[in-house]
Amino acid sequence: MADKIIRVLLVDDHQVVRRGLRTFLEIQDDIEVVGEASDGAEGVARTEELRPDVVLMDIKMPGTDGIEALRRLSQLDNPAKVLIVTSFTEQRTVVPALRAGASGYVYKDVDPDALAGAIRSVHAGHVLLQPEVAGALLAQDDAGSGTGRGSTLTEREREVLGLIADGRSNREIARALVLSEKTVKTHVSNILMKLDLADRTQAALWAVRNGAAG
Repeated sequence: MADKIIRVLLVDDHQVVRRGLRTFLEIQDDIEVVGEASDGAEGVARTEELRPDVVLMDIKMPGTDGIEALRRLSQLDNPAKVLIVTSFTEQRTVVPALRAGASGYVYKDVDPDALAGAIRSVHAGHVLLQPEVAGALLAQDDAGSGTGRGSTLTEREREVLGLIADGRSNREIARALVLSEKTVKTHVSNILMKLDLADRTQAALWAVRNGAAG
C-alpha cells in the first residue's frame, strides 16, 4: 500500500468518459477518485469543496470550459495539480491550458498505466510537456520574459531553476542539493518573483529559452 493516497477529481462533460476513468483509477492502490464534475464551473466548485490533490480536466466542455476553469482555479487558494485530458485534434488548445496553470496533459487514448503514471508525476511536482507542445510554448515569446531578469538570480537559485527545467520535484531538488524542502520552496518562490512568472511550468520554459536548463 502506498504511503499517501492521491485524491483525484474527474472533470469531463461525458459521463461515459468519467465512468471509464473512475473504473480504471479505482483499481490503483495509491489513487482514490473523490468526486466528479460535468463542466468547468462545477469542477471549480468541487475542487474548492473536496480539495483533491490532482484534477483530471477536459478542455472542451459546454458552458465553462477547461481553460476558463483553470484561470478561476489560479485565482483561488488551490493546491491541486491540474492534468489536462484532451484529444489529439485539440492539441492547439493545450498551449493556452498550460499557460493558464495546468501541470501537463495526456491524450484521451492514453494507455491506462501511463495515465496513472502521469497522475503520480504531476502530484510529485513534475511538469509533463511533450516535445511538440514545448516547442510551441517556446515559440510564443512572452512579453517581459527577457534574459535581463536572470541576472538577479543567485547561484543557488540558478541551480534550483535548472533542476525545475529537468522536471524535478521539490523533494528531488532538495535531495540533489542537500537542502530541506522548505528551503527549496523558498528558492522556487524567489525565482518566480524575480522572473515575474506564475508557476513552475513558466519557470521551466524560461530556463530552456534562456539557456538556464541543465
